[in-house]
Amino acid sequence: MSNVDTRQLDRDSLFILAQLRVDGQEQVYRVKVRNLSAGGMMAEGDVKVLRGALVEVELRNLGWVEGSVAWKEDNRFGIAFVDEIDPKQARSPVAGGTVAQPQVFHDAGTKLRNI
Repeated sequence: MSNVDTRQLDRDSLFILAQLRVDGQEQVYRVKVRNLSAGGMMAEGDVKVLRGALVEVELRNLGWVEGSVAWKEDNRFGIAFVDEIDPKQARSPVAGGTVAQPQVFHDAGTKLRNI
């Protein structure tokens, strides 16, 4: 198989939100991550970028990842990462504490149910 043929094998389609910074700009953009692999991702959003632009994207559980814009078409663009990532980490639930469940109590202090 050629390099082009094997690219598709290691890429997962998904939908998560990420923050994106473009080198030289102060604004932080919210983008949709359409697919993600160890070497890059496809993003969708209203961001003015050019091919070759340096960017950083904040991925869930991974933090800020550096890359460059590999291609652009309409509001979608590809980012090639400087260093490979573990894409499974970005798909995992956010690491950290647990979310407390709200509780409803009867007047006498008796717990009725969790909601």
